[in-house]
Amino acid sequence: MSSFDRRAFLAAVTALAGCGFEPVYAPGGAAAELRGRIEYIPPADEEGFALVNRLQDRLGTPDAVERTFDAGIRIDEEPAGFLRDGTITRYNVVGRVDWRLTRIADGVEVASGSEQSFTSYAATSTTVATIAAQRDARERLMVTLADRIVADILSGTASL
Repeated sequence: MSSFDRRAFLAAVTALAGCGFEPVYAPGGAAAELRGRIEYIPPADEEGFALVNRLQDRLGTPDAVERTFDAGIRIDEEPAGFLRDGTITRYNVVGRVDWRLTRIADGVEVASGSEQSFTSYAATSTTVATIAAQRDARERLMVTLADRIVADILSGTASL
């Protein structure tokens, strides 16, 4: 890194500090306020388990619970690639999660939202490989959606 780049970096950091920028995962940051304070409604399927698992990775496992997290997951698969004979070779997996965060003390919904994303997988000539690819795609989709939910929650922590 040249000395000019270092000066630009230091100027940017100083400017961010001056405008009130504060890292959410730093001690005392917005994420620290929520860490371990959310109870997740038990998942009903593999996708729900993957979503809750990623949320717990990001926001902590329930410890001193103050809020509950509930989500409705909807997943659709759409054919995306075809051979000349009409055989499907690729699928898009489209997922939507409608979620809400409720304060346990008074039952008030403190945050809610909806996230949507997609991923895809290849359908191979073997059933086992196709099923494995499908499961992996659905898990990747849930990780993406969980990360978006966490960003939504952390960007609106003032109302929590």
